[in-house]
Amino acid sequence: MKKLIIQILLAVVIIFLGFLCYQSISIPLEFVKIKNERYTATIQRLIDIRTAQDAYKGIHGVYTASFDSLIYFIKYDSVRTVRSIGALTDEDLENGVTEAQAIKEGKIIRDTVKVAALENIFTKDFAIDNIRYVPHTDKKHQFKMGATTLITDSGLNMPVFEARASNMIIFENIRDQYDEELLQENGERIRLNKYPGLKVGDIKEVNNNIGNWE
Repeated sequence: MKKLIIQILLAVVIIFLGFLCYQSISIPLEFVKIKNERYTATIQRLIDIRTAQDAYKGIHGVYTASFDSLIYFIKYDSVRTVRSIGALTDEDLENGVTEAQAIKEGKIIRDTVKVAALENIFTKDFAIDNIRYVPHTDKKHQFKMGATTLITDSGLNMPVFEARASNMIIFENIRDQYDEELLQENGERIRLNKYPGLKVGDIKEVNNNIGNWE
């Protein structure tokens, strides 16, 4: 009987150790999968913000720190675009006529027109109102966004902006479950002097609006 009890206890210990081993492998793998999914969604949102900001600057000459202003601009303002009327015919192509020649001869007309910003920059059905929210946070958190003007070494005034979301926000609703993995992720980024999250642009230096994932 005593031998049977020992065998049962050993079996329980082996199962428990096996479970711990499985957890030590599966949890980090699960976090990597979730991280990739959330980073993909967050990066796309930051790219959309950058696209909207570039369009805003094209009209106003500066970036904006306000999502209200940015969204209003995309929804209700217009941007200039070049419309082309006419095209090279097969005969033109065979005769080596260039587009520049066709424009000079009036076969192709270029006209600058104003078009709705939303449809021109994104699509008419693009959910521009959601651009401010960090994905997977149920619209609880917005990206931190700032804009300013920096003076370059050559004395030029350069408009800059940044938009960012920390890992603590991106993974907020699963932090209890993956706390160790998240701490390791942030710790490694901080050690390398990198922002512990995702960001595009920078308000402290001119970086051509590069994302920290690029």
